[in-house]
Amino acid sequence: MSEAPQKTIMVLNGPNLNLLGSREPETYGNLTLPEIGKMIKEHAQNHDLNVDFRQTNHEGTLVDWIQEAGDGADGIILNAAAYTHTSVAIRDAIAAINTPVIEVHLSNVFAREEFRHHSFVSDQAAGVICGFGATGYVLAIDAFASMLRVN
Repeated sequence: MSEAPQKTIMVLNGPNLNLLGSREPETYGNLTLPEIGKMIKEHAQNHDLNVDFRQTNHEGTLVDWIQEAGDGADGIILNAAAYTHTSVAIRDAIAAINTPVIEVHLSNVFAREEFRHHSFVSDQAAGVICGFGATGYVLAIDAFASMLRVN
């Protein structure tokens, strides 16, 4: 009997997250994005999940990656960062695919400026995790592990 192929979760990060570790550590924490990526990949191995971890400062690239994930990933963890609050294109890309998305934010966006309280992503997401720092990504991996075992 052959083993089932390993499931892949695409973790997509938006603008300015490449500056983590030095950018507003009181809001976003002290971990760098590569450190977060390593943490997520190690945790995903506990669930026999593969992680494809990416970051871009460009909206169109995020749209391309969401479409790519729709053709091959089993789930998407999306921290669209500022694009969460501005991008209809990202929302529409998510709506166009069947791959489930979990929206993640390092900070609690609802405890911040009013403009951050609206998300164009949330109504298309399977769930939203915010305010737990880098642990939010780990929680999203756990959620996908549970969702993928059920399905």
